[in-house]
Amino acid sequence: MISIPGGTFWMGDDHSYASYRHQVTVPSFYMAKYPITQEQWRAIAQLQPINRNLTIEPAYFPGDKRPIENISWLDAVEFCQRLSHLTNRNYQLPSEAQWEYACRAETTTSFHFGEKITRKLANYNFDDVYRSYVEETTGVGTFFPNAFGLYDMHGNVWEWCLDDWRSTYYGNEITDGSAFIAPPNFTRTKAVRGGCFESPLSECHSACRYPEYPVTVRQTFGFRVCK
Repeated sequence: MISIPGGTFWMGDDHSYASYRHQVTVPSFYMAKYPITQEQWRAIAQLQPINRNLTIEPAYFPGDKRPIENISWLDAVEFCQRLSHLTNRNYQLPSEAQWEYACRAETTTSFHFGEKITRKLANYNFDDVYRSYVEETTGVGTFFPNAFGLYDMHGNVWEWCLDDWRSTYYGNEITDGSAFIAPPNFTRTKAVRGGCFESPLSECHSACRYPEYPVTVRQTFGFRVCK
C-alpha cells in the first residue's frame, strides 16, 4: 500500500460534459501500489465467503504477477470484505475522486507522464485501426510509476471504483473525495477507470470514465484497493 497525501485538485476535464471539471479536496488515504494480482486474489478467494463465493482462478490471462481480471464489481467488493475481515482493517474500492486524484499525482495533464502516451509508457492499443497492442495483460510494475509511486494507472486493466454511476458530475458534485451513492430508484451501474490493454489513447487518460453493470465480467476488468 502507498500512502497518498491529501490535497485539492480539479477533477474531470473541460472536453466532456460527463466529466464536468470541478474542484475536489481528498483526505489522505492508502492505495494499492499495483492492481490486485492473481496470487493476491487466490490468497483471499480461498477464505470463508462473506456474501458470495469467489472463483479461485477466474483470469483469462494466467500469471501470478499479472492483474486479476474476469471479475465483477461484486467480486471485487467481496474481496475487499474478506481482506478487511482477515486484517481487521477497512479495505474498499477507491471512490472515483480518490482514483483520479491518485492517478494524476498532482499533475494536470491528460496522463501522469504528460499529454502523450506511447507503448513504452503503458499497455494500451496505440493504433486501434490495426489493433497494434499486446492483446493481453502485462505483469504489474512493467512500466514506470507516477509521482505517488502507483503503477499501471493508465491501461492494462480497467479498474472498478466504488461509486454508483452518474452520467455527469454537473449537479452531482461531491467535493470531499467520497463515493457517489445513488438514490434507490437509480439504475445501479458502476464506474470503471483507467482504460485497458485494448483501449485507445482516449480511454486511458486520467479523467476518462465509463459505466458498467456490477455483475459484468470481462477479461479487461480488474481493481485495486484502498484504506
